[in-house]
Amino acid sequence: MSRKQVHLAAHFPGVNNTTVWTDPRSGSQIDFASFVHLAKTAERGKLDFFFLAEGLRLREIKGRIHDLDVVGRPESLTVLSALAAVTDRLGLAGTVNTTFNEPYELARRLSTLDHLSGGRAAWNVVTTSDAFTGANFRRGGYLDRADRYERAAEFVRLSRRLWDSWQPDAVAADPETGTFVRPGAIGHVEHRGAHFSVEGRFTLPRGPQGHPVIIQAGDSGEGREFAAAHADVIFSPHGRLEEGKRFYADVKRRLARHGREPHQLKIMPAATFALGDTAEEAAENAAAIRRLQVGPQTAIAFLEQVWGRDMSDHDPDGPLPDIEPDLSEGVSLGRVPIKDRAAVAAKWRALAGEKGLSIRELVIEVTGRQTFVGTPEGVARQLDAYVQADAADGFVLVPHLTPGGLDEFVDRVVPLLQERRVFRADYTGATLRDHLELT
Repeated sequence: MSRKQVHLAAHFPGVNNTTVWTDPRSGSQIDFASFVHLAKTAERGKLDFFFLAEGLRLREIKGRIHDLDVVGRPESLTVLSALAAVTDRLGLAGTVNTTFNEPYELARRLSTLDHLSGGRAAWNVVTTSDAFTGANFRRGGYLDRADRYERAAEFVRLSRRLWDSWQPDAVAADPETGTFVRPGAIGHVEHRGAHFSVEGRFTLPRGPQGHPVIIQAGDSGEGREFAAAHADVIFSPHGRLEEGKRFYADVKRRLARHGREPHQLKIMPAATFALGDTAEEAAENAAAIRRLQVGPQTAIAFLEQVWGRDMSDHDPDGPLPDIEPDLSEGVSLGRVPIKDRAAVAAKWRALAGEKGLSIRELVIEVTGRQTFVGTPEGVARQLDAYVQADAADGFVLVPHLTPGGLDEFVDRVVPLLQERRVFRADYTGATLRDHLELT
């Protein structure tokens, strides 16, 4: 029986609580040279695609801009269009919101990227229901949370109708007959739905890969069902083996009721890593990275999200506060609210008391850590084992440095995956759908 192939992608980290911008090796998250460096590294490693997230509003804590989170993030499709000119095979995936965009306009932008890149475009479909983000847009935060996936599903269905409205052989460009477009080859799209009303003809022929690849990152029941119906890739939050296996089985099981096969949806969790020449050195590197990721301000920011209070006068290297959480309202705007903050606070108190942890040590303990830690050989073995165990089809790698954080992985881990014959030695197709083995 042949072994499953490992799929890998690269996330451009920017500035957030997983990056270490204070490291002397860290560069700009805005300069185009940073995007070029990471994208070319990913292409050198024969990765499937390069992934950009989205930030539609600066996050705030108690009215203060949280400058250690997403700051200065450029618009993704603009960056990816520029990267199309300096890469040849690497897929180009951008996060674009369905709540604050329109299908016709976004379908044109994505189709344009697909043409410019020769069939390498991907769209990470996300939704927003909060009024804080919506305040930057004409429609504001009107959309109820329950409606956001309904709108997203209609958005994707309509986009696909627009992409499909040109027949594959529509452009004849026949100088002898003077026919540029075959008669009747451009369809008329008429749509009347709950969220959109569109009538007209699309302005672009079908892209090289038919449709841009659709990525989705929701983890709720609605999100999983949306992915089973519409997505080609899930950017999953489940990077641990057992929870990954449960998520993988659940989502793959849902595909049948949408007339789809398991191989038509790739599940790729986010994954961080820390390497070393020995297991001990890798563990030391991982611990050092975590301490730099959770600096004093970040530790207090996490505490404020749970306690619902301004904690800026507390010592991050001191104990948890004696006061109880203020459950009346949160202090963090622009992030997904924490459910049952009282229960979370109680859990944190118990853990801090049991292990004698300071605020900063506690936040390091309870927040995400490197998914894979070890020697290059050990990390390659772990990645392969996860995929063969059906915990994932691959991983979206999230380095902690911009833009050079992927270099060591590509230089030291990718060759070992190639030696194991679970990762390509070179690209065998031109489009992102080829790389992902999607029809």
